Amino acid sequence: MSGAAVAAAAGVLGALVGSFLNVVAHRLPRGASLVRPASRCPHCEAPVKPYDNVPVLSWLVLRGRCRACGGAISARYPAIEALTGFVFAAIALVRGPEAELALDLPFAAVLIAVAAIDLEHRIVPNRILLPAAVWGVLGGLALRPGDMPEMAIAAAAAFLVFLLAAVAHPAGMGMGDVKLAGAMGLYLGLSVVPALLVAFLAGSLVGMAIIARHGAAGRKKGVPFAPFLALGGLVGLLAGPELVSLYSDAFLAT
Repeated sequence: MSGAAVAAAAGVLGALVGSFLNVVAHRLPRGASLVRPASRCPHCEAPVKPYDNVPVLSWLVLRGRCRACGGAISARYPAIEALTGFVFAAIALVRGPEAELALDLPFAAVLIAVAAIDLEHRIVPNRILLPAAVWGVLGGLALRPGDMPEMAIAAAAAFLVFLLAAVAHPAGMGMGDVKLAGAMGLYLGLSVVPALLVAFLAGSLVGMAIIARHGAAGRKKGVPFAPFLALGGLVGLLAGPELVSLYSDAFLAT
């Protein structure tokens, strides 16, 4: 398959995965089953028909309403579906039809799910992070065994840096963020460095914007950090090696 065909297939897969991520983001924090019951309207609880469950398109056709009761369906659902489809397609286009997509695409899905959950519930669930870490190790051993020492060092370093930050400033950094940073190292290796820099930069900019808007009271407003880590992780997936090479050529080359 050509690179464009692989990217298109990955985009369709991403939209389907995004539909499942909506289920994960809604049910997992509430301790509900991810499998049963089938998708239902949040207002009248009518089961969603298969033809009304097509990612993005069904929401557009129904104009964001339930077919049964007319209740409004949040735009968050098609947004996550579209975002996941776009991210999957972009990763496949940038990285090409490589076996390592079996690592990169699930990792991207984890980042999107964690960001959605942390934004709403201010938690980073272990039920997502633990399987992600396990697959990062097992998949890495199978698909890129020569890179595993680098991945392990990156994971340990990212974990320790964030652990120190959490100890120094527990109100601004939680253990979920610490574990997420460690998991990112397992997938990104050295690219976790620009990923974390992007996360800190984005978080700082948002924090300054909040302070500028709310004044001193803005310092007391908690801002979930996992979405910024997710943003950094996606940047690491799409351009991490290139950013590392750019820095190396600009500052370390002799």
